[in-house]
Amino acid sequence: MVKQLIIGDVTQELASTRRILEQLPDEHMLWQPHEKSMTLGGLATHLINLLNWQIAISQYPDFDLATVPLRRDALESRADVLEEFDANHGKLAELLAECNDQMLSEQWTLRHGDHIIQQETRAIAFRTFGLSHMVHHRAQLGVYLRLLDIPVPGVYGPSADEEAI
Repeated sequence: MVKQLIIGDVTQELASTRRILEQLPDEHMLWQPHEKSMTLGGLATHLINLLNWQIAISQYPDFDLATVPLRRDALESRADVLEEFDANHGKLAELLAECNDQMLSEQWTLRHGDHIIQQETRAIAFRTFGLSHMVHHRAQLGVYLRLLDIPVPGVYGPSADEEAI
C-alpha cells in the first residue's frame, strides 16, 4: 500500500515538475529575481538534484551532504534540463517499481558527516526530503516564470494563464 502511494505521488509531482521545466526560456537561464536568489538555470538544476536525491533515498541507507558538492554548475539550456530530468525520472521509476513496502519502511538518514540532520523511514524521506522539497522549489520556479511573463502551466488545476485560453 505504501509503495502505491509513493509511486502515485512521484508520478503526479514529477509530471507537474516537467510541465514547469518545459517552459524554461533559454535566453533567461542566467536571470535571477534578486541577488540572493538562484538563477533560473540554477533553480532548474536544483530540481534535477532533488530528483537525484530521491534516487539516492531508494538506493542507500543514508545520504551524506558532506560528500556531495554544495552547488553544481547550473545547466544552461531547457534541452539539457529536460534530458537529465527524463533520464533520472526513468531511473527513479525503475527503482520504485523494484522496491517494496519493507524497503520503504526501513530507516533512512540524512547527515552531514557525523551530524545527523534527519532520520526517518524511506517513505517519509521521499515525501519530505524528496517530493515536498521539490514542490517548494517548483513553486519558486513558477514565480520566476511569472516575473518573466512566461505562461505558467497549472499544477493542481488550471493556472491563470490556462484559464485565459
